[in-house]
Amino acid sequence: MITSDDGLPPRLGSLTFHGPLSEERAERLLRRIVASGPADVLDIGCGWGELLLRVLDAVPGAKGTGIDINAEDLARGRALAAERGLADRAVFVEESARGTERGPVDAILCLGASQALCDPELPHDPAEALRELRRLVRPGGVVVLGEGFWERTPTAAELAAMWPGASTGDHFPLGELVDLAIGAGFRPAWIETAGRDEWEAFESGYRYDTELWLAAHPDHPLAEETRERVDRQRSGWLKGYRNVLGIAYLTLVATA
Repeated sequence: MITSDDGLPPRLGSLTFHGPLSEERAERLLRRIVASGPADVLDIGCGWGELLLRVLDAVPGAKGTGIDINAEDLARGRALAAERGLADRAVFVEESARGTERGPVDAILCLGASQALCDPELPHDPAEALRELRRLVRPGGVVVLGEGFWERTPTAAELAAMWPGASTGDHFPLGELVDLAIGAGFRPAWIETAGRDEWEAFESGYRYDTELWLAAHPDHPLAEETRERVDRQRSGWLKGYRNVLGIAYLTLVATA
């Protein structure tokens, strides 16, 4: 097994996308973005920018910028861009997306990262994020937004098992989320949601390399804190947001 400098397995090394997104759905999203013929693409909270790179590969001449605050993910994105011959058209920048002036552009990707557009001192506000996305995209441009929504109202026990401070106000039902997008100046061209298989592949893949490492290195100096972290993550999913929290993939077109 490949390990990092601290002896731990690489972060998220078994994931293609940093979210519950299958190859089949990614291909459908890609086709809709490519059909709009974007000249420039902005990926907010890009991670390693897998979908961004696929867009650039499919649209000759298009240029893309990925912004994130995780240096390790950005380095992975630059390496992938170089491997695919896209280093001259893809830029990965370590910076906050809050108030960014990297628009307007023809297309925006924001997959599970809308919190990067909101005030970190306040509760997450999808309405604010949608207004920011509208500011950053040209009229007629396309935004692909991956955003959480409640499939049903979580119970008190489920909330307690989720992330610290989880509350019913953290997300909206899907219908209300789409209404917010319309109110921000978009038309919802396509609405789809992640399925159980996508969630299970993501959640298991998120911890897979680390679980294998823990099984092989139970007495490593970092094993106890690593085991506590992944056990807490898994419990949050299985006892908290599994079949409660959904992810919507909204293909939004900016109105004139």
